[in-house]
Amino acid sequence: MPFTASDIIKIIFAFILPPLGVFLETGCGADLLINIVLTILGWLPGILHALYVIFKH
Repeated sequence: MPFTASDIIKIIFAFILPPLGVFLETGCGADLLINIVLTILGWLPGILHALYVIFKH
């Protein structure tokens, strides 16, 4: 499955602001809430979760 331009944008946003990358992928939901909590606890867990969500969907 090749990456599209929107996937690349989501990955860039996942590194800059992880909840934004998750929001663009899944919208408002449990994944976004989990990512916000992980980003508050630490930036790296938020990035890892955002990348996981983006690659999973």
